[in-house]
Amino acid sequence: MKKTRSENYITSLFEILIISTRLGFTSFGGPIAHLGYFHEEYIRRRRWMDEKSYADLVALCQFLPGPASSQVGIGIGVMRAGVLGGIVSFIGFTLPSVIVLILFALMLNRFNIGEAGWIHGLKIVAVVVVAHAILGMGQKLVPDLSRKAIALFALTATFLWQTAFIQVGIIVLSALIGLVLFKQNHENKDVKFNFPLSRGFAIGCLIIFFSLLIILPFLRETTSSYWIAMFDSFYRSGSLVFGGGHVVLPLLEREFVLTGWISEESFLAGYGAAQAVPGPLFTFAAYLGAVMNGWKGGIVATIGIFLPAFLLILGALPFWEMVRQNPKIKGALMGVNAAVVGILIAALYHPIWTTSILSPIDFVFAAILFSLLVFWKLPPWVIVAAGALGGWVLTLL
Repeated sequence: MKKTRSENYITSLFEILIISTRLGFTSFGGPIAHLGYFHEEYIRRRRWMDEKSYADLVALCQFLPGPASSQVGIGIGVMRAGVLGGIVSFIGFTLPSVIVLILFALMLNRFNIGEAGWIHGLKIVAVVVVAHAILGMGQKLVPDLSRKAIALFALTATFLWQTAFIQVGIIVLSALIGLVLFKQNHENKDVKFNFPLSRGFAIGCLIIFFSLLIILPFLRETTSSYWIAMFDSFYRSGSLVFGGGHVVLPLLEREFVLTGWISEESFLAGYGAAQAVPGPLFTFAAYLGAVMNGWKGGIVATIGIFLPAFLLILGALPFWEMVRQNPKIKGALMGVNAAVVGILIAALYHPIWTTSILSPIDFVFAAILFSLLVFWKLPPWVIVAAGALGGWVLTLL
């Protein structure tokens, strides 16, 4: 019996929830590793997007403030099943680490899992997943010497000038180089997506984003409400950070440690826990909120820090489709995609490789996991489970 459109939509939402939740439980290693997990699950296995569209989406999210990996996940959910699909994708990917960090805050410093062997094994898994993603993206996105040179430039610049805005600068410059080098390109036409979002809705999201950025500080001063002040601090931190989760830490420290809302010891303990759990590092906000105001504070903090990212990606997606289909812009996007590969290679070495491969046996274990993933075609969740178990075994040797 043929399913109705409504039944197909519900099935799509349920599929997004299951997959994103599984990723939320298994995506260790930080934002670059998350992009590798997304690439493996959504692009290689399920082919929800083509390689170029995925790279374009990653590039767009690198431009926007906020957690890039979370925004990529939201964008994939939106293109699959509209706004509700984006919400479901976000909840599935984020909720596991939010719950864990709130529980950790409620049991503050009772135990330390940061040095556990299985955590080290999961770091090695992140090396494997990112390396696999880079190989796949590199074959499609840097096929010629010109784009290989752009990728090398991005890799070099990322290492030599490690500032909060260098990543955005690299992408802008690579776009300009691509615009000049590839203005006569005749590559195959990209797959076109029919976004279930209107430009009017997108503009509304952008208006809300900027309005909250202006109104919340005013309300904070006029009402003296603790909850509004707390929400404003998290919203502003999520709105003004480029470069991923680690860059938001100084902003959060300034907002909550220097103002006396939370002790430096508690702040650092939560940061260690956030490093040890899967999902986006921005969920560190859930821990901070829970330390200050229990589980309710954790929920308010999570909404506050992620809301800007959600509004920005919803506001940008419809215009992104218009831009990426413009023949004059395609050359620029070719340069940007090559730069993304270079940035990913840099991140593979530092911090992922340098904090994960600490001995020859770690390298051997990574090679085994890589072979299981690439040659034996085992699913990523099996690799994650094997990595956790293997990391624990290595501590016994």
